[in-house]
Parts: sequence; C-alpha cells; structure tokens
Amino acid sequence: MHSTNSGTAGAERVLVFSPNWLGDAVMALPAIADVKRHYADARLIVAARRAVADVFRLTADVDEILLLEWGGQWRRRRSLAEDIDHLRARDAAIALLLPNSFASAWLAKQAGVPERLGYAADLRRPLLSRAVARPKGSVHQGEYYQHLVRALGMKTGPLEPILTVPHDATHVARSLLTSRGWDVSRPLVVIAPGAAYGTAKRWLPGHYAQLVTMLVKSHGAQCVLVGSAGDAETTHWIRGLVAEPERVDVIDLAGSTALPTLAGVIAAAHVFVSNDSGAMHVASALGVPVAALFGPTREYETRPQPRSGGRAEVLIHPVWCRPCMLRECPIDHRCMKGLTPERVCATVTELMAGPKGPALTEGAL
Repeated sequence: MHSTNSGTAGAERVLVFSPNWLGDAVMALPAIADVKRHYADARLIVAARRAVADVFRLTADVDEILLLEWGGQWRRRRSLAEDIDHLRARDAAIALLLPNSFASAWLAKQAGVPERLGYAADLRRPLLSRAVARPKGSVHQGEYYQHLVRALGMKTGPLEPILTVPHDATHVARSLLTSRGWDVSRPLVVIAPGAAYGTAKRWLPGHYAQLVTMLVKSHGAQCVLVGSAGDAETTHWIRGLVAEPERVDVIDLAGSTALPTLAGVIAAAHVFVSNDSGAMHVASALGVPVAALFGPTREYETRPQPRSGGRAEVLIHPVWCRPCMLRECPIDHRCMKGLTPERVCATVTELMAGPKGPALTEGAL
C-alpha cells in the first residue's frame, strides 16, 4: 500500500471528488478542510457534478471547481471522454474519492492520477492505490468522510461545515426579497418544504400552512418558501392553504434561486425550517438557527451540524416504524403526521428568541 505521505506530501495539485447530493456535499466540507490543511501548499481542486458544484463557491478551502458531466452511464461516451480529458489536464498527484462509486474511481484511474484514495466499496478496490475499510456501525455522514481522511494520515478538525455567502449573492438575495415585499424590521422565517429522497421525508403541506399562519399571527413574521423548480407545486399548494390576510406575508421563491442566491436568502433568516434536505445542511453551515423535521431517515447519520455560534434542533415523532429509510410510506405516514405544527412553532419561537447565528451577525441584514 502507498502512503499519502510518501512522495506526495509536496503535491502541487490535489483532486477531491465531491459527493453527488447537496446535503452530502455540505457534510463533506469538514473533511475537505482537513485535506486543505494537510496539503496547505497544494492547489485543491474539487471535481463535482453541476447540481452541487456551487456549494464549493461558498467556501475558502477550494481553489478550483471542475464540473463533471458524466453521470456514470456507460453509453454517454462523449461526456466520459471529456471528463477524463479535463481531469488529466489538471495533472493532479492525488485524487481523494469521497463518493463510494465505481464510476469515480474509474474516472480517476483513466485520468492517470497516480494516487487514488477512497473507501473499499462498489467493487472498486483494484482501481484504488489505497483502499480504506469503511467504519463499522452507524456514524454521522460528516464523520464518515473524516474517518476516511484520518485513515489516510491526515489530522481532522471539528465536524463543522462552514459556508459564507459572497457579497454579490447577498445583494441579489436582498434585492429579490425586497421586490417580493420583504420588511427587514420583521422576523424572517425561511422554510424549505421539499426533499429530494421521496415524499416520506416531507412534512405535510397542511402542517406547513398551519405553522406559517401561527408565525405570522403570533410573531408578526414573514415566511419565505424556498426550493427547486420541482418543489414549486408544493410551495404553491402550501401558500394557497394559508388564509388571507396571512397569505400576503408568505413569499414563494421556489425555482427562483440558484444556490448562491438561495444561500443569501437563507442567511437573512432568523430561523430556517426544513425537512431532512440539502437546504437544511446549507442553512446550518451558514450558522442560521435550524428546526429540522425528521421522519423516516436516521437523524443520527444526517442531522445538521451547526457551525460555532449556530443552533440546530432536530424534531422527531417517535413511532415504532421509524427510521424506516423508505422513500414512500406504505402505511399512514405517522412519523410526520404526528409532528404537530404547535410543537414545531414552539421550537421556532425558542430559536427566534435566542441569539442570532453567524449569518445574521456577519451582516447579512
């Protein structure tokens, strides 16, 4: 086996393959920061799919972002060839593979990267110059990535993802909010009701509508609904369930924000409310207080990890069948139905009354 400290400690370029999901990419940030500290003099290049690449524009640890277009489908030979060419042109000495996929190891091998480091998974051990055994038992996904870099001889720091919104994205976000009726003197609650994994992860639209109504009536809050274009039907439905006159204080931005702008909107929030989703991890990494609603998924593996000065409260409704990890509930969705709007509102109220997180104290407002 090769050592990362043998012949590569003075590497000029280090390549990190990003996870392919937004939440996983955020949870990988502490491990990426560890790599940057270990190879302080090297140029750190993150190879990422387009859907998550913008995350790395919000961190100071990454020197270059290389977009990967090949998604692992062997019939897409042109995309595969182009990715290999782009990777080869970087002439990296080391490739750290955070995804467990065979495809990522194949790309690194075909690109001629001498040191290919990652977990022994997906039958890819022959493609790796050093394969690390995965940790036993259940660990947080962020710790899963840090376990890998520790096993490779790198010192790990705190499990604390940190994102910062660039000034231009903050300006765009403020302008967008203002154009939709944002009143900066009122509490702002940003809500992400979607989740990519499946409907089982989503709190009920009617519950969200009740929560919004309570926050507007009781706290004079304005609520912003965010998400991808695929979430727009859900956010439109939720807003429609909110009765007048409270509906005027519900701003629907689903499908209207690229990730940097979304981060700017979230950074303006006094509290962020979400299902277990990528946006939840973005909010926590920005330092915004988070109320995270978990249903079928394992909160001990993917709970938000707040940065210093931030808070994250995980809410679950304990029932015998959770965490089932199913995309669709085969029975009555009791883990989410039983999580009442009143309980979530009480948590949001507590978070609003507490200290502002780093995103606000750093001047997002």
